[in-house]
Amino acid sequence: MIGIGIDLGGTAIKSALVDSEKGIIKQFSISSDAHKGKDALLQRLIDVVKNAIAESPEKPVGVGIGAPGVISLDRKTVSNPPNLPGWDIVPLADIITKGTGLPCRVENDANLAALGSSRFGVGRTYPHFVMVTLGTGVGGGIIFNRDIFKGAYGGAGELGHVTIDYKGPQSNSPTQGGIEAYLGQRFLSHFAADQLSNYPENELSIKFAGRFEKMEPVDLYTAAVAGNEIAIDILKYAGEKLGYAIVNYVHILDIRTIIVSGGVSRAGDFILEPARKAALSRLMDPFKPEFQILFESQGNDIALLGAGSLAIEIRP
Repeated sequence: MIGIGIDLGGTAIKSALVDSEKGIIKQFSISSDAHKGKDALLQRLIDVVKNAIAESPEKPVGVGIGAPGVISLDRKTVSNPPNLPGWDIVPLADIITKGTGLPCRVENDANLAALGSSRFGVGRTYPHFVMVTLGTGVGGGIIFNRDIFKGAYGGAGELGHVTIDYKGPQSNSPTQGGIEAYLGQRFLSHFAADQLSNYPENELSIKFAGRFEKMEPVDLYTAAVAGNEIAIDILKYAGEKLGYAIVNYVHILDIRTIIVSGGVSRAGDFILEPARKAALSRLMDPFKPEFQILFESQGNDIALLGAGSLAIEIRP
């Protein structure tokens, strides 16, 4: 059984044919041209689906789309997605179905990363887990009984906006001191720049002089592996903040498997080990058994795998 998975972004539309047993069998990417407006982008999405149908070895059973913005509980409507000019409330699933003849459902992109891990990634052996996505921002999804937990109104899992210091910095929301303000890639780069400004002779200071916004977590990781003490300290600081947030997730949900994915997570145990230690030092004793933090190794494919899984699992 094959589903079409789509990751809709402001700059690119990524798509894949996802086999229920084999995972991704073909993958495609085109620019979204979002600046051309809503109607042009919707037609572009329809064309992407039609191309995937033509490339598929058998007729796909449906389409799953990961999108930013608020998704309705029936997984058909997207409201006010950022970086998509002219979009307000868009019945995206019905538009795709009308244009392609295939059933379609839409879901938050972080939720689909969690679903992808549940079906094809490290999460497939766990019926319950919390996925934390560390990228440009911090997102997340909650898997309960092997399905996405959406809450009463569909918005559960905004893990990046859990406050760990009410006097802390602000990110891209009214929340002050949320974990995104410490671990979102842009904010982590700013913090690294502030720390490195005191060490002009450091290799990272020399390499990224005047352009610290170009620094990525993998650069900090590479420097840390080489023994750069400043890079190690920066990643440790970020990992500890992640651990504090994870304590909140575990105490509220009593889900003890945490899976981390996304660009920032490429710093590996330089972030994850401080997160484990910080969390274990603050978790109440009854919540410590079976507690673990795992790394999702599927990388950027995990959201496409989730979108394809959503398509395969569409219910009438």
